[in-house]
Amino acid sequence: MERQDTSSAKWWQLAFGILCMAMIANLQYGWTLFVDPIDAKYHWGRAAIQFAFTLFVATETWLVPVEAWFVDRYGPRIVVCFGGVMIALAWVLNAHASSLPMLYAGSVIGGIGAGSVYGTCVGNALKWFPDRRGLAAGATAAGFGAGAALTVVPIAKMIATSGYENAFLYFGLGQGAVVVVMSFLLRKPSVSAPVRRKSLRLPQTQVDRTPREAVRTPVFWVMYAMFVMVASGGLMAAAQIAPIAHDFKVADVPVSVLGLQMAALTLAISLDRIFDGFGRPFFGYVSDRIGRENTMFIAFSTAAFAVILLLAYGRNPLVFVFATAIYFGVFGEIYSLFPATCGDTFGSKYAASNAGLLYTAKGSAAMLVPFGSMVAAAYGWTAVFGLIIGLNVTAAALAMFVLRPMRLRYLAGSQTAEAPAGRPVQAV
Repeated sequence: MERQDTSSAKWWQLAFGILCMAMIANLQYGWTLFVDPIDAKYHWGRAAIQFAFTLFVATETWLVPVEAWFVDRYGPRIVVCFGGVMIALAWVLNAHASSLPMLYAGSVIGGIGAGSVYGTCVGNALKWFPDRRGLAAGATAAGFGAGAALTVVPIAKMIATSGYENAFLYFGLGQGAVVVVMSFLLRKPSVSAPVRRKSLRLPQTQVDRTPREAVRTPVFWVMYAMFVMVASGGLMAAAQIAPIAHDFKVADVPVSVLGLQMAALTLAISLDRIFDGFGRPFFGYVSDRIGRENTMFIAFSTAAFAVILLLAYGRNPLVFVFATAIYFGVFGEIYSLFPATCGDTFGSKYAASNAGLLYTAKGSAAMLVPFGSMVAAAYGWTAVFGLIIGLNVTAAALAMFVLRPMRLRYLAGSQTAEAPAGRPVQAV
């Protein structure tokens, strides 16, 4: 029998989810540390080794709807426990991989495990915090970056002193064990958590929509298209920041900020991670106060401005550092705003499944990253920056002039249609 929910229970659930997310962060952000050591041992080539990362991202993203389906039906514990076992198995396999197929198998297993944890924790946060979905989703997603910030240095040191095999083995087992333990503490709300009166100004559904119903609505696909637009620009920028810095001849130029001095590229990457992690819960919190679409418009417009600044003055190392920091500070909010908007639109009961379906937009966006590289090779960075600016401006306009009125009409129409039919109506 479920324990009675208390006011503090949801905050503990949020904390458990954040910790789980921190434990899977290195599967993505720590991977770069292993590429050269693996190549030095087996001489497979960077391109072949990096294909393992592509497989990881694909399975981590595209299988989330399947994993979220299990969450909505059986609860978060079993899925997160499964994910913990899988991420441990993945890195243990990587530690012993003596062939590319073994390395690729480890990446697929790791992607399945990471997606199980990611989709479950974000979906569970949406269910526990219907009145603060932006903050909850943002804080949970921020754990994904914070975990890497805490453990990248220890992993790098272990690789240097004991070899990458031991780093894979011991961090894999350790991270997997923490996730498995946390899984037994996770639970879904025993009843639908009520929305507090002060937050009713946010347009939210009173009807829970199944994934099958959600994907049949135009509003879902507008959100999906916007997600792809913004995510593709951010992934292009993340993949190309080092080449851009080298081409702008600022990569190794020392920059001093608050008494600290380091190369512009190193400082930019460090600030990008910090601003990205901070931006996710911050913009989620803001969206809980001023609305999802208003926050999207502000964030996407700011992203376009940052890229314009980078295009015009990016050859100044200080401008390069701060323009990229601003850009990534507003890019990461898509991982809080879109799940929150999805929960507002389609309800709490199937929040994990619906948010998981929307999250596949990240995988679709990743497919456009090679296109960005082709554009850069053919027309230069100006064309790539113009593409990113255009995508963000378009998404900002869609948020205000298409998504907002469309969602209002959909929510009003669905409530009117369902209530007379006697369908259970839940306050979310």
